[in-house]
Amino acid sequence: MKKLLFYFLLIATLSSCAKEEYRYGLKSTDILQPSANKDKLKTPEQFVAVLYVNLFQKAISTKELVELERLIRSVGDKRLVYELIISSFLNDPEVIIPYNSEMRADLDGFFKRNIRAFLCTQTFRNRIGIF
Repeated sequence: MKKLLFYFLLIATLSSCAKEEYRYGLKSTDILQPSANKDKLKTPEQFVAVLYVNLFQKAISTKELVELERLIRSVGDKRLVYELIISSFLNDPEVIIPYNSEMRADLDGFFKRNIRAFLCTQTFRNRIGIF
């Protein structure tokens, strides 16, 4: 009888100690950096040219592009050089940055003007049905 009671208590103890796992409907996902899936990053020349066009609304001269490219390649800390170039461009009086009040006054127009700058070709814009 003692053996039977012992086995009963042993089985009851072992089966009651099962840990419950709560699931709240969350899906686990891997968090990656935005550039993690890019196969080909922009070259320094491409970065500077795109930045210049977006800020000044005109193409950068070849002479200026070559000078900036040499500067980028000559310094070891690329991130610092890019930050200095961006700061230099933004402090230039010729840079075209709209004021907040201008953007808010005509949001649709602002969106359409700027989306044209970021969508590469008219064919692509036609394909997705914008403009």
